[in-house]
Amino acid sequence: MAASVKLVYFVVLVMSAWSEVDGASECGNVSPDMEALTLIPCSSAVQDENASVSGSCCSQALNLVKNPACLCAVMLSNTVKSSGINPEIALTIPKRCNIADQPVGYQCGVYTLP
Repeated sequence: MAASVKLVYFVVLVMSAWSEVDGASECGNVSPDMEALTLIPCSSAVQDENASVSGSCCSQALNLVKNPACLCAVMLSNTVKSSGINPEIALTIPKRCNIADQPVGYQCGVYTLP
């Protein structure tokens, strides 16, 4: 039963994020809500800052860090808010992945990249 509830929740997230972007967003031709779905490999790491971060999560984080404005838009997106991701913890992932050239101190709303 729990697995089916998670699947339904995931489908709802995908459907809510599947919006056509008119023009460019902070994430190019992809909406921040759709881009937020790339954080699925980070599901445990975005809830607990002491959790290990998988290689696939670090790969996704590397892609987002290349565009700090997109990273912030994703962290402040409706998909992230509705999924229960803690943006303050999620923003620690680039540092936890030892990503070089991360935008330390970049302001994302009320959050700052460590």
